[in-house]
Amino acid sequence: MEILAFGVQADEKPLIEKAFAGLHDIRCLDVFLTEDTAPIAAGHEVVSTSVNASLNAQVLQSLAVGGTRMIAQRSTGFNNIDLDVAARLGLTIARVSYYSPYSVAEFAWTLAMAVNRRIVRASNRTRDFDFRLDGLLGRDMRGRTVGVLGTGKIGEAFTRIAHGFGMNLLGWDVAQNAACVEFGMKYVDKEELLANADLISLHVPLLPSTQHIIGRRELAAMKDDAILVNSSRGGLIDTDALVGELRKGRFAGVGLDVYEAEAGLFFLDKSLEAVQDDTLARLMTFPNVVVTSHQAYYTEDAVGEIIAATVDNVAAYLAGRHTENVLVPAAP
Repeated sequence: MEILAFGVQADEKPLIEKAFAGLHDIRCLDVFLTEDTAPIAAGHEVVSTSVNASLNAQVLQSLAVGGTRMIAQRSTGFNNIDLDVAARLGLTIARVSYYSPYSVAEFAWTLAMAVNRRIVRASNRTRDFDFRLDGLLGRDMRGRTVGVLGTGKIGEAFTRIAHGFGMNLLGWDVAQNAACVEFGMKYVDKEELLANADLISLHVPLLPSTQHIIGRRELAAMKDDAILVNSSRGGLIDTDALVGELRKGRFAGVGLDVYEAEAGLFFLDKSLEAVQDDTLARLMTFPNVVVTSHQAYYTEDAVGEIIAATVDNVAAYLAGRHTENVLVPAAP
């Protein structure tokens, strides 16, 4: 059987091909799954997709008509999939429920320190042999307060690093994480966390209840010199509201690895095209903002675990087994 994998990055391709070698043929495409590309999957019972695939009703219908019966998404998040439609069409949907939380947590800290210590600006200057320190003043993290919104596996890993820095720890979640409490984390309501944290990092999933969890009111409640980091999902932040606050000169730094309108942009080369997204273009103009292209998970360790889980998900589907990774089970 040949499996069709959409949205495969150049670094991923040899890892995917090696993982499936001797099990199934795998055809890797660099294009993402959309309404336009879905017909390519015709005749493929199993399709694998990336986090930025568009698995709406139209795409799922097209896949089902073409003979697809199983979709193995190579990510933990699944807010891009219409699960109700998938169930109605009899499609099996599986995801990767776990991969190295340190990949994302470490990258979140990379963003935090990059904006705190003005690393991008400093690097750009020194490439021009400008070695002045003007505008590069940062702050020690030790003794300052970090607020972690979402203390699951990734939030815990982020907290562990913050504890190593010697920071005061504030947390917010629907349930307390015992490991974070052991580090000295104090769980507070969201309003108290926003008002007191010098650094805020987001580690919650994107759900209807968390859409724009950082909106106009929440941004206004934050310290003027706070640092905000998002390495989870772009929809957690109201980007237009964020731009409005940045225009007022607020925040010491903002590090974003995700953007709420990133589909059709991130993972693609748009360098020779006119910028169509005015909000993103405006965001890029602020000297205290660093934007990266949804790469927090992108380590050899995490990608290897994601691919291994995808292989297992396909094997489970073919064997008729139900695992914790299955979001929509096979039709009876």
